[in-house]
Amino acid sequence: MIHFLRLLLFIFLLWSTSLMAQKPWTLDECISYALENNLQLNNFEYNNLSNKESYRQSVRNLLPVLNANSDYTINSGRAEDPNTGTFVVQDFFSNSYSLQSNIDLFRGFQKINSIKASKLLYSATKEEVLQQKYLLAFRVMQAFNNIRFFEGLVAIAKEQLEVSRTNYRLVEKQIELGLMAGADMYGAQSLLLADELNLTQSENQLAAAKLTLIQEMNLKNTSDIQIITDMGQEAEAQVSGAMESDSVYEKARDFLPLIKAQEFRAQAAKKQVGVARGNLYPSLSLFAGIGTGYFETFQDSLGNTFPFRQQFRDNTSRFYGISLSVPISNGWSARSRVKQAKIEKLRQENNLEVQEQVLFQTIQQLVQEYNSLLVEMEQSQQNMEAQRLSFTIAQKRYEKGMINAIELFTAKNLFASAQNENLQVRLRSEINRSTLDFYRGLPVFAIN
Repeated sequence: MIHFLRLLLFIFLLWSTSLMAQKPWTLDECISYALENNLQLNNFEYNNLSNKESYRQSVRNLLPVLNANSDYTINSGRAEDPNTGTFVVQDFFSNSYSLQSNIDLFRGFQKINSIKASKLLYSATKEEVLQQKYLLAFRVMQAFNNIRFFEGLVAIAKEQLEVSRTNYRLVEKQIELGLMAGADMYGAQSLLLADELNLTQSENQLAAAKLTLIQEMNLKNTSDIQIITDMGQEAEAQVSGAMESDSVYEKARDFLPLIKAQEFRAQAAKKQVGVARGNLYPSLSLFAGIGTGYFETFQDSLGNTFPFRQQFRDNTSRFYGISLSVPISNGWSARSRVKQAKIEKLRQENNLEVQEQVLFQTIQQLVQEYNSLLVEMEQSQQNMEAQRLSFTIAQKRYEKGMINAIELFTAKNLFASAQNENLQVRLRSEINRSTLDFYRGLPVFAIN
């Protein structure tokens, strides 16, 4: 019975894996699956949770400190008698209990600044987690569109192969009718073999592109994936006119997680300067406590040790007070920490400017590419149509024996190259447009 259940479980796993591999995936589904199963993303989540706990603890540091202590001591030889305060030579034991609490009244605003700094760092890591999700989404989108590109190449290669097969059969018939020489068969066969090789190479590139997407998604127990294009990606609507880098940058600057995270880190570094500067100020704290104890030497006039309950009650003492600490000289270490904190503040502010510069340059390149692709799209479409017409004419001339196989091969390759170029330009345009839409704050990815 156990073996039967294991067999059923194994069959179910194979069946579910097969269904997952055969299930067609949209881009949004690929991204959602990758976000749920990417292991590297987990490290950023854990870092965020750690900073969240650090922030909570910085708030809890405002609470009073409360400690309980107890000890059991055996004295042997010459020791001070806690009952009389004199030194005696005898063995006796004692134990004590105490409860002590203290709270900072003033510490140079260190704790307040520490709370603000830790909260800003927590906010920064939250933005960094979101940034990593966006980066993963872009990688998945790139891999997804690579599959679309190579699927297009496979379709073009199959179309070219079918033409070569048709021509090969035509040459066979022409040779049988005596209209062509036997040597023409070698030219047609060479074209056929070249197209078969091209199809095989395109299929291998497609398989590699699928593997890349599978790895980005962390899709297990499968080596194949089928994709379907979202309706939104099918649309060829373009934004009318040329874009301006400044307008796109202003929108991206306001929401991009990478910039917001660095802003939070720069602000946190400023608060850390306040924390370090707090070491230069006096500190004031309030303390209080209560204690009692049991001593074997506490005895009555007859030499009997007082019972534990009585001693616990009679030996109780209470204390409270205020403690003031004024830093005078500590080897200049406090001022050194202030200087180091100021340097870190400048470093984080410079990192923010670097991130802003990189963002603006990236958007500049995207906008320049976008404006160029507007022209390339139209020109590549016209070139493809012209090469299609040229190849159609060459095909008819070849069938009538007016040109040789080499001329037909040249025309066919030019048409295939124009098709490949048009496919590449269309997909580059889609990726470019989606990227710019992201920087413009449009909902490109369904990420919270």
